[in-house]
Amino acid sequence: MSKTPDPPPAVSRETTLHVRDTCLCLHAQRAARALARRFDEVLRPFGLTNGQFSLMMSLNRPDPPTIGAAAAFLAMDRTTLTAALKPLERRGLVAVAAGREDRRNRLLRLTPEGGALLARVVPVWQVAHDALEAGLEADPDLLRRGLVRVSAP
Repeated sequence: MSKTPDPPPAVSRETTLHVRDTCLCLHAQRAARALARRFDEVLRPFGLTNGQFSLMMSLNRPDPPTIGAAAAFLAMDRTTLTAALKPLERRGLVAVAAGREDRRNRLLRLTPEGGALLARVVPVWQVAHDALEAGLEADPDLLRRGLVRVSAP
């Protein structure tokens, strides 16, 4: 007759509470979800999610980036970015075109309709963003610098 092995030792309750209270990854994930919900609500009347808004803002520049450059900036993989672009393309807000010098590259740009939508969205985003910053206990610039440092490749 074989004996059932003992279960592995459990993590102590003290350790669990320590991780709950101090884990930067956990707190960043919770904050990201809460921020996403907040900005999704603000952007809903425009038919955008917070991710689509960020993606469109990242394309609001004179020279269209490649999919690879945009994905790197947004800390996304190319496949995820390509999927995120599809609804924006269908709405005529973003265009994807072959590169001039290297036809294998795909260049991303806002369409005039996409630019016009951003022009309407930004003031509403600004009000929500200002309210969020006003409610922070920490210096928003210090928080931004820390997040940039953590997210740098």
